[in-house]
Amino acid sequence: MSAAAGPVTTSAAAVRNADAPVQPNGQAGPPSRPDDVVAAPAAVTPQELRAAFGRFATGVTIVACRPPAGSPVGLTVNSFGSLSLDPPLVLWSLRSSSPALPAFRAAPTFAINVLAESQVGLSRRFASKLPDKFAEGLWSAGAGGAPLLAGCAASFECERLSDQEAGDHVLFIGRVIGVADAPVPPLVFQAGHYRLLGDIL
Repeated sequence: MSAAAGPVTTSAAAVRNADAPVQPNGQAGPPSRPDDVVAAPAAVTPQELRAAFGRFATGVTIVACRPPAGSPVGLTVNSFGSLSLDPPLVLWSLRSSSPALPAFRAAPTFAINVLAESQVGLSRRFASKLPDKFAEGLWSAGAGGAPLLAGCAASFECERLSDQEAGDHVLFIGRVIGVADAPVPPLVFQAGHYRLLGDIL
């Protein structure tokens, strides 16, 4: 139910404001002074960003390729994401300072292996500086020789469409040319720790 209508009143402050000169910006009142300018917010630090990014739970992948006339290269990545269903596109990013960057830029294909809970050891292995990371795990050659890992929650064979610099990373976009999945629980990473997939809500 609406309130009953009452007399319209005008405050003395409103009357004074109506008599104030109008500034070029259309606002009434005296011109602003330089010290009235609102200070810009402080820049976000990398530490703050890392902490906030870590609150976002992700899956864990091993992205691998075989450059022309070279040995397979792979590393643990959680920056993987779906991009498009039609055409089928995925993306992931790699640090610009990574020694693996030349191999991924040279290889025409790459494979994204979405790790299962049971493969946490392989995730740690491919995040390390061990020289022969492919000595563990059951691997086979996918499109263009890109290494595919058995026992994964999912795998994507991709043709590299583009790689472009974005800040301190290089963004890779690939067209999916082969896909497989299995009904196994995926490995989860959040706030700097590996985690198990929780109950369905």
